[in-house]
Amino acid sequence: MSDGLPDLHALTRAATVHFLPEDPRATEMWGSGFFVAPGWVLTAAHVLVPYLREDRDLPFRVAGDELQYGIAPTAARLEQWLVTDPWEDIPAQLDLALVRLLDDGVAHECVWIGDRAVSAGGERQVFGFRPTPQDAVHTGSPYGLWRGTVTANVDDGDLAVRFAPQAEFPPGVSGGPVLDPVTGAVLEVVKSGRVGGHGGRAVSAVALRRFGALYREVMASHDRWHHGRHGTTDNWTEHQARLGRDSGAGPERWSSHDRVAALSHLAALAPPHPGVVERLAGHVRNQRLARTGPAPVTWRDGHGLLYDGNGTPLDAYVFLHYLRLVGEWTRARGGDAGGLDAWVDGRLRQLPPHLRRLVEQARLPREESGDRVVIPYPGPDERAYIVVVELDELPYGTVHWQIRIDDGSQDHEIFAAEQDPNGVPSALLRHHLREHLAEAFQVADAAGGGVPAPCEVVLPAGYFDTPVHRWQLADEAPLGDDAHLPLGARRRLVLRNAERRGEPDPRWKERWNAVAESGALAASRLRPVQQPPGSRHFTEMQPSGVPVLCHQASRGVGRRAIGLALDAGHGIALWRIDGHDRGACGDGCEELHRGAAELLALTGSAPELPDRLRRIREDIHKRRTKGHWAEAVAVMYDDPRRPVPQRPMGPVNSP
Repeated sequence: MSDGLPDLHALTRAATVHFLPEDPRATEMWGSGFFVAPGWVLTAAHVLVPYLREDRDLPFRVAGDELQYGIAPTAARLEQWLVTDPWEDIPAQLDLALVRLLDDGVAHECVWIGDRAVSAGGERQVFGFRPTPQDAVHTGSPYGLWRGTVTANVDDGDLAVRFAPQAEFPPGVSGGPVLDPVTGAVLEVVKSGRVGGHGGRAVSAVALRRFGALYREVMASHDRWHHGRHGTTDNWTEHQARLGRDSGAGPERWSSHDRVAALSHLAALAPPHPGVVERLAGHVRNQRLARTGPAPVTWRDGHGLLYDGNGTPLDAYVFLHYLRLVGEWTRARGGDAGGLDAWVDGRLRQLPPHLRRLVEQARLPREESGDRVVIPYPGPDERAYIVVVELDELPYGTVHWQIRIDDGSQDHEIFAAEQDPNGVPSALLRHHLREHLAEAFQVADAAGGGVPAPCEVVLPAGYFDTPVHRWQLADEAPLGDDAHLPLGARRRLVLRNAERRGEPDPRWKERWNAVAESGALAASRLRPVQQPPGSRHFTEMQPSGVPVLCHQASRGVGRRAIGLALDAGHGIALWRIDGHDRGACGDGCEELHRGAAELLALTGSAPELPDRLRRIREDIHKRRTKGHWAEAVAVMYDDPRRPVPQRPMGPVNSP
């Protein structure tokens, strides 16, 4: 027996459980399952269906081998199963269920779920519980753990395997884990015992992807838990490393320890868009990868595509190449990949220079590059979380502020607000806001799956030159920490007009609809400064036209121009917050108008504009470009389909 395998057997047994009715007097055992993450049990759905088909919320109990492993009967409920009709036969690809413990404080072992989409045949170790009433006097339980050795004979479709005819499973084992002794990973879930000439079947763990968002949640918890166990003496990673594949492996090989660290960092990232995982993994392997089973839905699944046909990991630089591209993809969409990047950089230093350079020079494939893909600004019918900061001017130069998290529910609940009825001086506004803003962003980011939530600042036109996009919410932050970029570099940040609260007027809606139907945008410059702006310039502007001002918006010519643009119904405009308020244009103005024209011409539709500008700001902040025309540019993006609600009832005026 391979070195390390007996210890993996013990860990698998410790994670294996059985199901019992809620009533402690009942003795009937339903079947087996096993812990895959803290508080989460995986089993075959058919184990639970006879008892839960009429009431899926019925509580029951989960128990392990109390004598050896201390998992006492614990209350649990079905979280979700893949079954479409609990009154019909359940096909193998749908025969999975996830159960959740009702007590979060139960300590237990968790199995290691393999990340490969394709599993080779060969020997397997099957675990589960079976009724053993004859042993109850000695063990204190009428149920005993069972382990058997079987051979995975043939694939039974993409998501199941059949075992050789000699395999026979005792009653109760269904739902138990199937361990691959070569890799030390659980690859399948027991479905059935011997039927006719076959030795039984098992469901591939790849079918877990059908759970979608719940799969991402559970596997992220799985990977974090195993990484947290790294360094202890009795854990899956250490025992897997002793199976032989890691023995004598140098830094150019991808080890079990590399894998557990990488998957933990991948679990911290925002989820990928559909199709991205396969394209990045295929780009790394320089081949189109054949689809097996459900499409990859996590970055972890892409890691599992980097093995050879025998289940052996490819060289370390291949995995690091993939991780590098994942980090680049995440950053291009405003996500935080700092932890992953730092770990990859440290691991790269162990490689020979030529392999290190190969990874460091890696770039996203064209179809996934940051130049082609942007995150559109959410519309009224999209489920999104937007942090809204509303500013109202009070007498004597003070400002009242409040923060909302707009989730599309129309309840307009206030998240935080200024308590002083006299407001705060505008110069101190950021200091009063930043703690509450940081908390609001944390809530909205988590609700949105980890992608930085957009931010809207609603303010009077006289405050349009407030440098909101330069605000930072921390006095100090770790170097290179993307979470503490200026607001405009971290998030899709837009300004809205406070005078447009409530029901939008027809001109505003008509102009917005015209821009939406026109597709690509076009920059529209004011007349020469010697000719003061007139209303016709804005009312007769082409449908795709966006006013671009090299003036400040809060005074002089720019203030008049913004007022006319608002009167004409414009919902989108660009201007320089440090531009001139009078006098002739200079070289900086020409650079602004050239750059804005190029930016808008590349913008395929209005919702792309906030994120395109955000990425320019990020490049400026990270010194990827210097002296850029857009550093002082603000954007109004005022969507009448999502009007700012009327002022709330309350003390917003100075007494």
